[in-house]
Amino acid sequence: MAFRAFTQTHVYEKQMSPKEKDKSSIQCVECFGNNVYIGTRDASVQHLILSSSSNGDQIKSREGRVRKLGSSNQVLQLRAVPLFNHLLVLWDRSVTALNMFSLEPVPALKKIQHVSLFEVCDSSLDQKATSVEMVTSSSRRKVIQIHVVGVDRWEVVKEVPLFQEPVALAVDCSCMCIATRDRYLLYDVTTRSSHELFRHTHSRQCVFVTSAGPGEFLLNGPESLGMFVMKTGICQRPPLQWPQEVLAARVCFPYILTLQPQVLSVHSVLDQQHKQTVSLSGAKGLLSTSDGALVFTERDIFSLRLVPFDEQIRTLVRLERVEEALMLLDGVQGHGLLDSHEELQKAITSLAGFVHYYRQGFSEAKDLFIKGELDPREIIRLYPDIQSGLCEDFKSQLDQANKARDLQVLWQEDRNTFHHYLLFLGDFLRAVRGTVQGLRHSKEVDCALLRLYAELGDTENLQQLVASPSECRLDLCVPFLETHSRFFALGSLYQSHGNHIDALKTWVKIVEGSHKDPTCPDVYRHIVQTLSQLQDSDVVWTFADWTLQNNQGMGVQIFSRRPPDAPLETEDILAFLEKYPLALLLYLEFLIHELGSEEERHHNRLALAYVSQTLQEEKETDSVETRGKLQQLLWESECLDVSVVHERIKSTTLHVEKAILLSKAGEHTQALQVLVHQERDLQAAQAFCRRAAQNRDAQFSQTLLLTLLQIYLSSSDLTNAAVDLLNNNPQIFAAEKVLLLLPESWSVQLLSQFLVQSLRVTFHQRRMAKLEAALSQVELMRHKVMWMQTTKTKFRLDKEQRCKVCQKHFAEPQFSCSLQGEIMHTNCSDPSSL
Repeated sequence: MAFRAFTQTHVYEKQMSPKEKDKSSIQCVECFGNNVYIGTRDASVQHLILSSSSNGDQIKSREGRVRKLGSSNQVLQLRAVPLFNHLLVLWDRSVTALNMFSLEPVPALKKIQHVSLFEVCDSSLDQKATSVEMVTSSSRRKVIQIHVVGVDRWEVVKEVPLFQEPVALAVDCSCMCIATRDRYLLYDVTTRSSHELFRHTHSRQCVFVTSAGPGEFLLNGPESLGMFVMKTGICQRPPLQWPQEVLAARVCFPYILTLQPQVLSVHSVLDQQHKQTVSLSGAKGLLSTSDGALVFTERDIFSLRLVPFDEQIRTLVRLERVEEALMLLDGVQGHGLLDSHEELQKAITSLAGFVHYYRQGFSEAKDLFIKGELDPREIIRLYPDIQSGLCEDFKSQLDQANKARDLQVLWQEDRNTFHHYLLFLGDFLRAVRGTVQGLRHSKEVDCALLRLYAELGDTENLQQLVASPSECRLDLCVPFLETHSRFFALGSLYQSHGNHIDALKTWVKIVEGSHKDPTCPDVYRHIVQTLSQLQDSDVVWTFADWTLQNNQGMGVQIFSRRPPDAPLETEDILAFLEKYPLALLLYLEFLIHELGSEEERHHNRLALAYVSQTLQEEKETDSVETRGKLQQLLWESECLDVSVVHERIKSTTLHVEKAILLSKAGEHTQALQVLVHQERDLQAAQAFCRRAAQNRDAQFSQTLLLTLLQIYLSSSDLTNAAVDLLNNNPQIFAAEKVLLLLPESWSVQLLSQFLVQSLRVTFHQRRMAKLEAALSQVELMRHKVMWMQTTKTKFRLDKEQRCKVCQKHFAEPQFSCSLQGEIMHTNCSDPSSL
């Protein structure tokens, strides 16, 4: 299938006898609408009326009037002026005006004689114009004349002298492009300035210049180049390389038609490339029309009509000439040559995307599919396994020359290539998901992505899809996930659709081993996290037992990690946790340490839970951590009922805890006796004294240690402990009180270390007291000196002077003065009044 920009139709064949062949051959042609005018060699002008068939494929011509201008001389040029219904004819070196329909001469317009060629300014043919400009070249002088043509008059308004006779010319408003026998030049009628463009070496027959659009001319330049020149003298387009011996050229945007004796070539203005060749034997001339061009030979006229642009573009796409199709689309769209171009642009852009798609140009394909707003189902339907059940009722709206490949066959033959096609599908669907393009068919997009991720084993993207709100259909996605053993994702899909029961049941089966899904290694933790965030309390209680039976330490988080907007009754939780000791303990810690509960029953229950766990751990393992928490709670809790906890531990071996409780009850002596005689831990007894004395005065600490010393002294086997206690705390014990308690049998040598240290401490304290007193005396003396100096200073008090503090005048002679010399009222100097 070849690309065609124009279709060729034989419009007219002039019937001539062999004797008239040379005399009545076609010499020139003019066209306006469906009116065609033929100028012949034997000085005749003939009117043809064209008509199209019902389907527009064929063009027929009907002969109208014929006007014989004379007996000899050929008609060189014809130009229609539809504004006045004039047909201007160059014959016998003169321009004559005929009526376009009757071909009768216009009486008011006399011949313009001695004319070698002429041209009408197309821009002056506006329906609102009252006159038309015409340019003629004199056959006698090297001069160009500018005429103003009206309904019944024409007159010369300006002459332009030239150094050479014009061979061809074109007019655009006030600018003329003139070709002479060896050069091209521009002339501005308004400014009367000329500008030489370039020279040429063409024969007279091959020299031409034609309009290429507003303000632009097309010239047959040197070296077989078609040159585009603006009326400013610059070139905005690259030159076009065309064949040698070009007889004529015309611009039919976006194409350039170049005529040779045997062929007509079509080039693109957009990319300068050759697009089509039309065989035309004996062609003589070329004429632009509203929908293409007319080409004539000595006896035939052919019509070249533009193929509709949408058809041209689709043909280029089918030929996989994607870049050309898009360039043509952009070009004609920019000139407003397409109706409803937006939809066509989308369709063509999408088709171009398919060309890249089948070439595995996936990046370009994705960009074109998005730009063309392609229905995502057009891509999904290409994948048999993915689209099953999704696009069964969908019918493609794209006319593709390359039918969709059977990717299932590709999957069997080339798994690696098929994998790339699957990756592209994911990239494309992710790109359009959430956009207007994807939202129109969000169910198909989401279901296809889910199946694709499951097929590719893309766990991360699959989980992200099913865990977020989506339009995945459960009836299509659930069986697919089950088939691919994606049970964790299946649970997440249930959850995102609000089906929490089925979601949790699915995950429970994974934990219990009924379902095998290695994609999520810690499903139990996910279950706990899900239950902790659920606002549906019924679902939480349904799975609470199972959760805590598996792991009390982690399972309790379904109660302790709940958001503020989804609370559960605390007492209900505590009642439920009675059968789960560890979970109960952890939850009570949460209530007290994180929520700051001050309820006595919570503190009591936590303490009793610590006691129970400590006693249990003493039999099995080391209970240091739990016992430490118990002791800390007993020391710090202000809400604890001491009697309740003491009743529980009084018959146990938790002597340190008993001592703490006795101390909180004010029984410090009894507490120390428990530690010394029952716990038999002298270090614990001394630590107890330090802990109990925290935030208390020194007298209390001294009293506790004296009590401990008395307990040591009451036992003969604790003498060494008493001595060590004295030696380690000389700064606390008062020597005079200690000596009263010590047995008379103790020697001075035994107490020497304590006595020496105690005396040193005593002397140090006395000396420090004297030093502090001396420093205070110095400070007092300094203030006295300052006071004396101040009292000897004179101050002048004027009646207009104001108080530095309140800014009021002094009404009485009494005043105060600051150390900086500022005067103020006596009551203003009182700090309590400030």
